[in-house]
Amino acid sequence: MTDAACCAKSPGRPKAADLEARLTHLVHTAGYLFLQKGYSKVSLETIAREAHVAVRTIYVKFGGKPQLLKAVLAHKRASFFPDMGAMERDTRPFREVIDEFAQRMWKLVRSPGALAMHRMVAAEARFNPELAETFYQNGPGLTRAMLEQYFARPDIRAQMYPDTPFEQLPAHLINSVIGDFTMHLLFDEQGVPEDEQRRQLQQRVELFYRSVLPPA
Repeated sequence: MTDAACCAKSPGRPKAADLEARLTHLVHTAGYLFLQKGYSKVSLETIAREAHVAVRTIYVKFGGKPQLLKAVLAHKRASFFPDMGAMERDTRPFREVIDEFAQRMWKLVRSPGALAMHRMVAAEARFNPELAETFYQNGPGLTRAMLEQYFARPDIRAQMYPDTPFEQLPAHLINSVIGDFTMHLLFDEQGVPEDEQRRQLQQRVELFYRSVLPPA
C-alpha cells in the first residue's frame, strides 16, 4: 500500500450544519416553486432536481409533498412567531401582548410570500382539498390555536366582559388585524403609505379592545 493510499481519507458523512443548510435550501426551493408554478403543478421530481437532492431525500426527511408544504409554512411562520407558546406564558398586560401579536400578524400577512401563498391556495383549494387542509392546519389554524390558548387563561378572561363569546375571539382578533382581506389580496394596498396602514391597524385593534374590555 502506498503512502498516499494510507493517508487518503474517505469522504465521510456531511456535517450537521451542511445537512441543515441543504434541507433549508430544499424548503426554500419548494416554496419558490409552489408560488411560481402552483402547488398542483409542481412534482417532487421537479423540486428535487432544482434543489439538487434525490427524491428519496424528500420522502425520508419530510414524508411527501404535503409535509414539504408544511415545512415551507413553518419556516415562514417562524420568522414572525419564533415561539408558538410565548403568548400562553406571557404575563405582560393584556394590551401589550395583543399589540405585539397584532404587529407580528400584520407584518406576516403583508409579506409578499404570504400574499402569494394565500392567492395560490385560494385558486387551487376547490380542486385540491389536500392543499387547503395542509395550509389551514399549518397556517391560520395554528394562529387560532395560539390565540385560543391565550384567551382560555382565567386571568385573561377575568379582564373581559362576562358575556364575551370567548370562542369567537381568535377570529375576531385576526379579522381586526387583517382588516379588509379581500381588498388586501386583490390590490395589496398599493399606493397606501405605510404610516396610514399602521394608523388603520391601530384603529382596528382599538375597536377590538372596545368590544371586549370594560372601560377602565
